[in-house]
Amino acid sequence: MFAIGPNSKAPQIAALIARYAMPSIFELREFVAAGGLVSYGSDITDSYRLAGVYVGRVLNGTKPADLPVQQATKVEFYINLKTAKTLGLTVPAALQARADEMIE
Repeated sequence: MFAIGPNSKAPQIAALIARYAMPSIFELREFVAAGGLVSYGSDITDSYRLAGVYVGRVLNGTKPADLPVQQATKVEFYINLKTAKTLGLTVPAALQARADEMIE
């Protein structure tokens, strides 16, 4: 699992959105764990794997212009129920069922 480093601004951003009661959506799970409402984005590990495959092909002689455009196929969806409750939001059961993880 990808982790945000010690210089991450996730805790400060989460504190600001909580202070101003703003619903928020992020790309990375770590922001939701820090207090953001929702995260929806590509799996960072899968993105790094795809980049590594590209680098390997270029190092083996393939011209970058000859490589196909690739898009991440695995996406992750996280919901912070505590933040939703704080904002007075009800997360529908159908949406909860689609989440990869519910953070409380």
